[in-house]
Amino acid sequence: MTPPPDATWFLPLGGTGEIGMNLNLYGHNGRWLLVDCGITFEQKAGSVSGRPSIQMPDPGFITSRRQCIDGLILTHAHEDHLGAVPYLWPQLDCPVYTTPFTASVLRKKCGWRRAAMPSPLVEVNPSDRLQIGVFDVQWLPITHSTPETCALLIRTPGCRVLHTADWKVDTRPVVGEGWRTADWQGSDFDGIDAVVCDSTNALTPGRSPSEGDVADGLLKTLAPLTGKVVVACFASNVARLQSVLRVAHATGRRVGLLGRSLENMYRCARANDYLDPDFSPIAHEHLDYLPENEVLALATGSQGEVGAALHKLSMDSHPHLSLGEGDTVVFSAKTIPGNEAAVLRLVENLRARGVAVIHADESRHTLHASGHPCQEELADLYRQLKPGLVIPVHGEESHMRANAQIARQQGAASALTGSNGDLFHLSPTPGVRRRWAPTGRLEWLEDVQRLISA
Repeated sequence: MTPPPDATWFLPLGGTGEIGMNLNLYGHNGRWLLVDCGITFEQKAGSVSGRPSIQMPDPGFITSRRQCIDGLILTHAHEDHLGAVPYLWPQLDCPVYTTPFTASVLRKKCGWRRAAMPSPLVEVNPSDRLQIGVFDVQWLPITHSTPETCALLIRTPGCRVLHTADWKVDTRPVVGEGWRTADWQGSDFDGIDAVVCDSTNALTPGRSPSEGDVADGLLKTLAPLTGKVVVACFASNVARLQSVLRVAHATGRRVGLLGRSLENMYRCARANDYLDPDFSPIAHEHLDYLPENEVLALATGSQGEVGAALHKLSMDSHPHLSLGEGDTVVFSAKTIPGNEAAVLRLVENLRARGVAVIHADESRHTLHASGHPCQEELADLYRQLKPGLVIPVHGEESHMRANAQIARQQGAASALTGSNGDLFHLSPTPGVRRRWAPTGRLEWLEDVQRLISA
């Protein structure tokens, strides 16, 4: 159960065979490097509140070996990649490495949860290269739907593996630098041994739209509207926040942020200089005092979450804004599979109040852009890198099979799919051992509280 000095292993404990709840391990010479530690939300049958439960990977395999952990790297600031840290870090008790923006988000989350802050929390910049125990790690800037997302080039003697994290090709990301193909060229990437790659959109033909396309679509959609306007999006999408602030300026509206997670993300983005200081939101308490044609609220709850700002607006129970006839809600987000019923109820409640609803799933304008690569983007990556081995992750079985097929079509020598708990041999000889490590899920509050108290 210990990685030998002449081999490099990859062991997913979460996020493989599912979307969300990522927890990945790399093993070499008796040591382990962790990449991401995330949560997922699932509707619990019979829930009185109607709110989804917080679930996360069971880290038992690695917490029983925590004296062998060299560190935990957080690739970016999404809940499915860092959301479990406030709950699980005390059991891991290892250094945490991440970029300044992601560190800011993590501090907010730990503070709100009244959880212990990881110590040490080491901030690195995109493009930095560090030796973390037996692992040589280089951060590679990529484009995604939150700032400072980084892929990782992990080197051990005899093996180079690219862990893509979540990524897409976006030349107009609105916030941060655009995708540069040149960053993926050169001797470091020639003959790379393995690529562990995002599979979320592997079933989707073509390419993912740019955040710049969404900014254009929002302006075209919002410019002719009268009455109050609410835009619903994922709170972590800082580019979408910037686009809404710019559209408000262009259309003579003022923006208020509805939802604690949006306010926290705004503060983190401003603290790290990712938002234009000329465009700022107003206090949400002031929204209802403005003329109707000047109101533009950005709200959480695009997936129909009970208790979120948009749900309260649909029930006319929000303390600072009321919607009715002549007002419009724009969903700048796709409906995540499994949330269709909740979103439909939300839309029906809004329309019953006379509110017009424009959803990204149905609009003729681009109102949402995925943060993950579609088929042509995946093909470009494999064609350029020509890896010896591809391991699809971050997807259900159908997504990972499609990703593997694309890799083979573009010349990858081998592509292996699997599940959480499967041990993948990256070097010296590629292979996989099924159900090698125990896996499972913990649910907050019961399971995690019991683990913390043990």
